[in-house]
Amino acid sequence: MSFLEGEAMTGGYGGADIIRGCAIAVERGEIAVIVGPNGAGKSTAMKALLGMVRLRLGAVRLGGEDITGLSPQDRVGRGMAFVPQTDNVFATLTVRENLEMGAFLRRDGVRETMERVFDLFPAVRENRDRPAGELSGGQRQQVAVGRALMTEPAVLMLDEPTAGVSPIVMDDLFQRMLEIRSAGIAILMAEQNARQALAIADRGYVLVTGENRFTDTGAALLANPEVRRSFLGG
Repeated sequence: MSFLEGEAMTGGYGGADIIRGCAIAVERGEIAVIVGPNGAGKSTAMKALLGMVRLRLGAVRLGGEDITGLSPQDRVGRGMAFVPQTDNVFATLTVRENLEMGAFLRRDGVRETMERVFDLFPAVRENRDRPAGELSGGQRQQVAVGRALMTEPAVLMLDEPTAGVSPIVMDDLFQRMLEIRSAGIAILMAEQNARQALAIADRGYVLVTGENRFTDTGAALLANPEVRRSFLGG
């Protein structure tokens, strides 16, 4: 059993099922990546794990406990952090204030955590007194990830973290994910840049029309001829 596990998840928005019997799991100290074509249900599967999508069937477990009935807020309180694809910073607040907002549930000191975020993302340190809305897209994404880390999560979930950033910024962000993984945090990403994401993934899930098409290690999926031909451009 993995630390975070969604089993046979079926559900969506309104009356339509976007995911059907979908299974996603990630262990502590592991990177799991969800890939697939547009409309495959990648983001929906991730939001179902966080409780933002109501499941008609299936279950979600965290640390072996069934959390299917918990609200997103309660799941965050139990150690889950989510970085959405868009609108993921408070543009009018400074970078430091954005990080402080990430720690709103904590009742202990946050200085050490903020220093770890600064060490992980030097550009966040350098721009800590600037409004987040003045930063580049890649820098804003770093702030968003840093704010999520301020909760000291057990699970870090990212929806399309490299969307719209340059290849250099993407490579740097993926390198930071490896550093975060080394701290024992479970990382789950939904990604359009499938080849690059699978290259750092311990396990990967290929979704098609809301269903699991392939599940394997990242390396095995990269080497799978059918996956390469159908989803990775050959």
